[in-house]
Amino acid sequence: MATDTHSLLMWLLGGGLVVLALLGAVVAARGRRMAGEHVFQTSRWSRGNHLFPTQVAVTPTTIVQYTPQWFGRREQSIHMAHVASVEIDTNLFFSNVVIETSGGSDPVRCHGHRKRDAVEMKRLINEYQTQYYGNRGGSQS
Repeated sequence: MATDTHSLLMWLLGGGLVVLALLGAVVAARGRRMAGEHVFQTSRWSRGNHLFPTQVAVTPTTIVQYTPQWFGRREQSIHMAHVASVEIDTNLFFSNVVIETSGGSDPVRCHGHRKRDAVEMKRLINEYQTQYYGNRGGSQS
């Protein structure tokens, strides 16, 4: 009788470990870094980013906020021409980035970026906006 109980406990323990390993693999796969040169990932230690950290990709034409979920993902894109302002709120450990749009929609809010990533994100957005409007203005004259 004791060996049956011992065997059952071993099977349950092994099954539990397999389930935990599968959950860990799903979280790791969902939290992998997006492709691209300028991708900024939030810290898992910040609020709302423990399992699936939010990522922000900045390209010369768009800003993409990507948040993985258990099923699917949440993705929001803003064209560089629609960015009105970028605000960085620096706290003790992490920075929050708020990207306001000119279209009247809700701003993009990202919590938990490293301070240097937040500053670099703002610098890139300003640089790409200058390039976008500089090239556009130069072609009209």
